This record gives sequence, structure tokens and C-alpha cells, in this order.
Amino acid sequence: MLRWVALYEKLQSGRQELIMATSDSTALPDSAECWPAIRLAEWKETYATLHMWTQIVGKIRLELTPKVNHWWNVPLYVSSQGLTTSLIPYRDRTFDMEFDFFHNQLVIRTSDPETTSVALGPRSVADFYHEVMAALRSLGIEVHIWKMPVEVADPIPFAQDHLHAAYDSEQVQRLWRILLSVDAVFKVFRARFVGKSSPVHFFWGSFDLAITRFSGRRAPPRNDPDPVLRKIMQEAYSHEVISAGWWPGGGEIQEAAFYCYAAPAPAGFAEGEVLPAEAFYHSGMGEYLLMYDAVRQARSPSAMLLDFLQSTYENGATAGKWDREALEAA
Repeated sequence: MLRWVALYEKLQSGRQELIMATSDSTALPDSAECWPAIRLAEWKETYATLHMWTQIVGKIRLELTPKVNHWWNVPLYVSSQGLTTSLIPYRDRTFDMEFDFFHNQLVIRTSDPETTSVALGPRSVADFYHEVMAALRSLGIEVHIWKMPVEVADPIPFAQDHLHAAYDSEQVQRLWRILLSVDAVFKVFRARFVGKSSPVHFFWGSFDLAITRFSGRRAPPRNDPDPVLRKIMQEAYSHEVISAGWWPGGGEIQEAAFYCYAAPAPAGFAEGEVLPAEAFYHSGMGEYLLMYDAVRQARSPSAMLLDFLQSTYENGATAGKWDREALEAA
């Protein structure tokens, strides 16, 4: 009995120290090193190549994993080294694939355990594709994927793509550092919601890190003119959502940015007041945008980003008449 009393007193005396240690360990990233500058023009060729590499690896995961609602079996996840597939089942084994941006290699690990890797460097998409498939075969893994890239203009089949062959490791490490910081903030935002929410995941089709909240209500059927696209989008947006994310930019948006959209967008969504002052609604894209540079240069990047996530969500949820009392954490 005395032993348990002593243990209890010891725990009580160390309680404040434990709380402080926990608080420090869960602090959000706000230092300049956590939010490095990245200019699209300086790494667009590397971006195009890496985009195709992530699609190859993502399609392997898509081919071998059970389908999950809203295509949640498709994305990659931010890891301590780069981007990972997480575990992929294969017959009586499992394996995973991880882009290690520290050591510039794609690492393939099995539960046997056997490990092999493919170098990341200036090399064509075709070369990378053939070596990845050969590496999988060396581990006894046979997989066939659709070799055509998605969500890009003028796609070139992976096995024939000798155009994209750039790799700037410094720029890729900057990308990873940004994704790591954004992932941490998105996970705090996700924890505030008790309704259905996606994981924080990296979609290799659009090359963005995203987090999606659901109202719990079904959405109207899609009417996309392309029947294949309609089927894909119907699965993605079968229920009402408010989705936020980060992507390196492209098209009209020539630098990295955060975004938030509602699908379907309720009346009044575009006219809402959101934070911070630098955020704006882009009518052509149907999304609220906040440029990454505004966040990076803020006194507290994580606080500014959380303001953007929370205010755009509240705008969409209020306009869409979501049951916020039931869906939000107390």
C-alpha cells in the first residue's frame, strides 16, 4: 500500500513537468526553417518529374489495395523521410514504398523482410518506371498499372516519357519540409472535428496535401459530361464536403497556395468573410486561396493557417446549414 501511495505522490509532483513536456512536444512548427521559401519557376521541371514518379508509386498502391470510400486507398502520406504508401497487402506478405528525400531513394520494404531501393536523381520518368517495376519483380511482386498519367495536360505514358528527367534534391527537400509543417497543422485542425473526416493525405493526381470534412449528408448526383470522370467524381463527392489543402501552384496560380472549397458549394459561400486578410475567393477556381508566402512570412505561420482553415470551414458549414453542434469537438 505504501508503495502505491509513494508512486501516486511521485506522479502528482511530476504532473506539471509532464504537462509542460507534452505541451512542448506537441507545439506547432513556427520557425523559419519549418516554412522555407519555394519558387515554382525554380523547380517546375523537378516538380513535373516528381509528379510522374509519385503517380507511378500511387498507382501501384491503387492497384493492390482494397477500394476505400472517396478513393482513400489512393493517396500517399507524409513521413519522417518524405512520402510513403503505408502498408500494401500482397498475397501472404505486405510491403511499403517510401520516397526518402534525405537519401534520395525510393525504398521498397517487405515483411519478409527484404529491402531494395531505386535512386532518385536526374533521370527520365521512363527509366524510373522500368527500374521500379524491376525492383518489385526482384522482390517477387508482380503488378500491372495503367501507364497513362492523370490530371495533367498532354500526358505521356510512363514507359515512354523521356521528356521529364529533372531532379533538384534541395528543392525536393524544401517541398518535404513544407509538407511536414502543413501536415502537422492539418492534423490539429482535423482533431477539432468529431464528424467524418479524411486522413491528412497526399493526392498524387493533383499533387496536393488535403484534409476533408463531411456534413454526413449525401450530395446530389454529379453531372460531369465525361462519363469516366463522372464516375470518379461521384465516388469522391458522394457526400457534402468542405476540403482544404496545399499545392505548389499551377495554371493561373503561379506560386504555392493553400485552398478551401465546398462541394457542392452552398449559396453565399463565395461572399463569406474569412481570415486572414490576405485570403481571397478565386471565382474561376471556385475556391478560397491563401498564398503560401503570406503564411511563411507571418509571425506565426501555424496560427495564420489555422485561422484560414477554421474560418473557411465555418463559412461553408454555416452557409450549408451543417449540424455544427453535433460535428465539432467541444
